[in-house]
Amino acid sequence: MDETQPTKQPETAPESPYRREFLWAMGGLGAATAAALAGWGSLELMVPAGTADDWHKSTCRFCGNGCTIRVGMRDGAIVDIRGHESGHNQGVICVKGSMLRALPHIEGRLTKPMIRNNGRMVEASWDEALDLVAGKFKEVRDAHGPDALAFYGSGQLYTEESYTANKLFKAGLRTNNVDGNPRLCMASAAAGYVSVFGKDEPPGSYEDIDHADLFFIFGANPYECHPPLFERIQRRKALHREAFIICVDPRRSETAKRSDLHLPVVPGTDLLLLNAMAQVILHDGLADLAFIDKHLAFQNAGQSADLAAFRTFLQDYTPEKVEARLGIGADLIRHVAHRFARARASMSLWTMGVNQRTQGTALNIMLNTLHLLTGQICRPGATPFSVTGQPNACGGVRDTGSLSHLLPNGRLVANAEHRAEVEKLWGVPAGTISPKPGHHAVELFRAMEDGRVKAALIMCTNPAQSMPDSDRYTAAMAKCFTVVSEIVADSETAKTASVLLPAALWVEKEGVLGQGERRYQLVEKLLDPPGEARSDLWILVELAKRLGHGDLIKAQTAAEVWEEWRHFSAHSYYNFEGMTRDRLQREPGLQWPCPTEDHPGTVRRYVEGDDPFVSAGAGVQFYGRKDKRAMVSFCPYVPSPEQRSDERPLYLTTGRVLEQWHTGTMTQRIDELRGASGPARFIVSEVDARQRGVESGDLIAVASRFGEVVGRAVIDREMRPGLLFAAFYDAKLLVNRVVADHVDPVSREPEYKLTAVQFRKAEA
Repeated sequence: MDETQPTKQPETAPESPYRREFLWAMGGLGAATAAALAGWGSLELMVPAGTADDWHKSTCRFCGNGCTIRVGMRDGAIVDIRGHESGHNQGVICVKGSMLRALPHIEGRLTKPMIRNNGRMVEASWDEALDLVAGKFKEVRDAHGPDALAFYGSGQLYTEESYTANKLFKAGLRTNNVDGNPRLCMASAAAGYVSVFGKDEPPGSYEDIDHADLFFIFGANPYECHPPLFERIQRRKALHREAFIICVDPRRSETAKRSDLHLPVVPGTDLLLLNAMAQVILHDGLADLAFIDKHLAFQNAGQSADLAAFRTFLQDYTPEKVEARLGIGADLIRHVAHRFARARASMSLWTMGVNQRTQGTALNIMLNTLHLLTGQICRPGATPFSVTGQPNACGGVRDTGSLSHLLPNGRLVANAEHRAEVEKLWGVPAGTISPKPGHHAVELFRAMEDGRVKAALIMCTNPAQSMPDSDRYTAAMAKCFTVVSEIVADSETAKTASVLLPAALWVEKEGVLGQGERRYQLVEKLLDPPGEARSDLWILVELAKRLGHGDLIKAQTAAEVWEEWRHFSAHSYYNFEGMTRDRLQREPGLQWPCPTEDHPGTVRRYVEGDDPFVSAGAGVQFYGRKDKRAMVSFCPYVPSPEQRSDERPLYLTTGRVLEQWHTGTMTQRIDELRGASGPARFIVSEVDARQRGVESGDLIAVASRFGEVVGRAVIDREMRPGLLFAAFYDAKLLVNRVVADHVDPVSREPEYKLTAVQFRKAEA
């Protein structure tokens, strides 16, 4: 493998220097960050553009938008970042993306392997570090069996890396203990899509924004978390004045402020809204009965049912029966249901406010169901769209099957036929893959806690900061032999490591990212990594050799792995065999299915003439299920385990702010972004603050039954009483210490959005 020679694919410089991404940044500070800036003009200093000699097509490595970008180079360094006009983002990027030029130079880069020796981390050679890891893994496997080993990955690893790790652990080491941070953010979306359509990933595309008349934004804040998406929505609204934005969010977020209608539901009750809307749609004659008859099936608790039974089930959710608990009046519920059903094209967009819930799967099912009942699906602008949080949670984790219950391309560990298919494709003996699903994320760290998992490889993620009830699971990692591949030496997770391996970052390596609309894009290597840092793929290949699985992991470069993986995909409905490396180098991404090299990619699934798997004459066909119908499940509302009480009278919810991304390992180290956002704070309602004698800027102690955190308070007059908000990017305000670790019983995704807490003024 050659990890040192950067590839070059020069492009023509953009025709216009107009910085749409910069203008977006100027208008884009959210409520949680506005206090950190004296004025909008300060942001001009954030995106100084250098003069580039040549330009390279690439992809932003932050959120699941997967924005196509141009990287401007001069003298072997990145001097400018622009949005790519040919990309799906149409040249628009957010302020984080515009600062990618600073990413390779962040402080604290880990440049040499390190081994913990007598409690101290000391430098080591790669041979010393990898030999130690391989020896420890063999020792644990021989003494305790393969399920004492684990891999915890990320939606930030390139597809080639996740695919290789999954193959090594499931077919080589023979454990299904392969999970990662997508379990924390997108597992409920995946479970919802699979329940309804039989297959994961959204049926529509970002292009649907350009055709929609109604935007139903549910449990999402794209203004701050996915800015180019929201700018596209605003552009649609400016060009099409009938377009209408509804935002469902307990908090008056920056997105809610810019919507035509904000529904501030009582936290944790929003499934009542979806069920009530379904009841109105069926009762008031708004349903597309012909579409239902031809394309839908029904089930109740796993048993076959019908539309009549579904109508009966929904009688418990009439607007009058739910309005008091929901906090939204019956007339307004009806108004929203009518708007949704009667719009020429309705598009739903949702993310963590839906997924990170103990009823996350049910919420996902019902959002899809509203589209199915009304026929608002499988045509331009009409689609249910789950927005993704990480750049490769879809392509690199969900598609490659890199979760504990999955195998590649939508196959299941527990399905004997699926295991046999994968064993044949991987060329391993029958019975190699264990029939036992591995530990999902929360259970995996509990297994570290009680000794069932004794050694683990953690790559490209920071669970010591991102896990709920984080003190508990950080302590669990300290009990385990953890090998952490990391870009910095001082992340919260790096502090717990037994072995630290220096990882290459973004354009310091090559690989494919798959974002939220099934679009795969190539990131080419443009820089050498610092010091002795290496790509995660190189680390996995070298570790495989030392573990005796060099014959299994034959593909050793990113290009070789991609060739194997695209041919593997041809044996599934995820078929993207037509996405050659050459095509990905030339084009700004391709959407699967894409079965042949002349196929343009699929904008909308399940639609005849667009999706290659739909039978001729079917029009619309939900081929992911054997009966070719989408499944509507009855989803009764179940209150969260976290309920407010006299002792803990408020709910804490967590999220992101515009300038920071996830745990801040990267964005917090970029001076301009750190200065713009400032430190993380608790956003408190004026009522709750005054009752406790708290002023903006005061320290407050926020406590749940899981822990306590002290941080600064900011009073927001638009925050509803009884609700607190904090972003999780700042390790100095490690809010996940107090966050509940309850999980959805189907997806096993934790409920970050609802934790019962109290707070009091704290001493400095």
